[in-house]
This record gives sequence, structure tokens and C-alpha cells, in this order.
Amino acid sequence: MKNVFTRDIAVRFEENPLLTPSDIKPSSKNLVVVGLMNPAVFRFNKKTWLLVRVAQRPHQQHGFITFPVSMDNGEIETLTYPNSDPKLDLSDPRKIRYDGRDYLTTHSYLKLMCSDEGREFYEPENYVPIFGSSELESYGIEDCRVTEIDEIYYLTYTMVSAYGVGVGLMKTRDWKRFERKGMILPPHNKDCAIFELKFRDRYYALHRPSSTEFGGNYIWLAESPDAVHWGNHQCIATTRENMWDSARIGAGCSPVKTPKGWLIIYHGADASNRYCLGAILLSIHEPWIVIGRSSSPLMEPTEEYELKGFFGNVIFTNGHLVVGDKLHLYYGASDEVICGADLSIQEILDSLDLENK
Repeated sequence: MKNVFTRDIAVRFEENPLLTPSDIKPSSKNLVVVGLMNPAVFRFNKKTWLLVRVAQRPHQQHGFITFPVSMDNGEIETLTYPNSDPKLDLSDPRKIRYDGRDYLTTHSYLKLMCSDEGREFYEPENYVPIFGSSELESYGIEDCRVTEIDEIYYLTYTMVSAYGVGVGLMKTRDWKRFERKGMILPPHNKDCAIFELKFRDRYYALHRPSSTEFGGNYIWLAESPDAVHWGNHQCIATTRENMWDSARIGAGCSPVKTPKGWLIIYHGADASNRYCLGAILLSIHEPWIVIGRSSSPLMEPTEEYELKGFFGNVIFTNGHLVVGDKLHLYYGASDEVICGADLSIQEILDSLDLENK
């Protein structure tokens, strides 16, 4: 099994995009929704649910940049500077650097959407959005993954503040009451996905500590007795020079248990910030051992809604559902819209490279 497929093997939903910014009302009249991003996915009450990252920002005026800096009970404070200010760096549409300090151009929260058939999503009644609630979430909460174990849903998500980017944890049974555990992996860390099965009486999780000066943005494995305190960290996959995942990589959501091993769908980006999806296969009994990996992307930006948007040329997933051989994958495209696609698990397994890992 070596690089059988050199093409995108995803079958995109005909209904794509499933959700756009115009489908969501901002949390305040002073804000505008500019992007819906990679949702967590789960089943609850016989429905398919998405926990969507909603990115919003203040209305902009010509010649100035206005951006969010904190949230208190759903209210966002803002800062405004003229674009000509020499202390201002606007080179990246996702972030701002002003006078040596980093900010985000948007502020994110998490919103529940559900569907009877997995294609048309609507906002359910009596389920409230999830906002940041601590100083370590003052720039927002992002990119949630959901894992269900013993009828408890574990939400791992990105906490963003002036202190950095770390991993937070919440737990819920009914999606109305949440037990917040705070930051479980400190900065700089993100892309945390807990395995849906415990083994050896331990929780296992993938995560991505990051370094821009030494090392890189790699996928790591950790274990825990309680899903809060993590240790025995091991690096299991690194970026690959001159390949589609040369700049950074990160896990999607919970690995899928297959007869061949634990199947991970992951994102990879190159130096031009082009984001694609691939797969990694881990040993079923020793998940720190990589058996195979995608040499070429399973899915790459090809459609108009994936090539152009708030931050174009991006496919990024945090969630999927497994139904037989089918992987019903939901993803964010161009940091703006939510889409869906089907992939065959067997086809993914057959495509893996057993040598170039």
C-alpha cells in the first residue's frame, strides 16, 4: 500500500456550503459574523449536531481597523486605530500586531446547530451559545472537538488570550449544563482530540504543542487518568519537507478504531498556508507507533468555496461521524463556510504509504 491515490478522494455534499455567515445572527448589533469555521460533530437525541466556531468582529470604517480585545457576559470591547499607524501590522487577515502585541481580527464563540438528516442545519431551541468566561479566554474560544465516553461529552477547545493559546476542557451530558475544567494543556498548544475509547484505564489524546523557534508544529500523544491531568507525552508525527504538510500539522477529531489500527484524519499546511487533509494510522495496541501516512492529500481545496473566502485555500476539519465504511466529514472551508463530504474508510486505508511516515 504505497500512495495508491494521488487525487482528492472526498465526495462533497451537493448542498455545500451547508452554513454561511448570513445564516447566523451576531451576538450583538455592533458586530458582524465574518466566518463559520470547522465544527465539532456528534450525535445527540437522534440528530446530527455541529458545534460551530462563529467568528465575529466590529463593523469596520474606511481607513481604520477596529478589533475585539475581550468579552464579558457576551459583550466585546474594541480598539480602533488608523490603518496608517506605523505601529500597526495588518499583513495577516486573521491577526493584528500593534506596538509589539498580538490581537485577533475576530472574536470566536461556539454555537450549536442540529439536523435530522445531516444536510440541513438549524438552531435548536433552548440551547445557548458557549462563550469564553475567563481571562484565559478573553480573545475567544475556538476549534472545538467533541468526544463521547460513557454518555459524557468531552469538549476540548482552544482558549485564546494575550497570554497565549492553550487547550481547555468542558464536560456535559445534556448540552445545557457544562462543567468547565479550565486549561488542561498550557500555551502554546491546540488541536487536542481525545480518543473515544479508554484503554489500560487511561484516556489518550492527540495534541499539538508548537514552536516557531526550535522544533515545529507536530502531532503529539498524551495519556491521563482523568482527562484533566496529562503526561507521558510523545511526538508521533512531524512535518515533512517539500510536501503538502511541510509547515504545520494537527489532528482533526477522535481517531477511528479500525481492524488495521487507529485512523486519524489530520490537516497539513505548506509554506503558502494551503491547508489539506490527510490520514495517519496508529498501532491499535501501541498508539504511539505510526504504521502509515498519506503521501498526498485525501482532500484538498478545489471548489470555489474552498479557494476563496476570509482566508482562502483552506480545508480544515474538527469532526466526523462514522457510519459503516463511510466517514461523514464536516469541515470549514476558507475560514468562512461549513461544508460536508463523504470518504470511504477502506479507501483511505488502502491509500496510506507505509514507508514515508
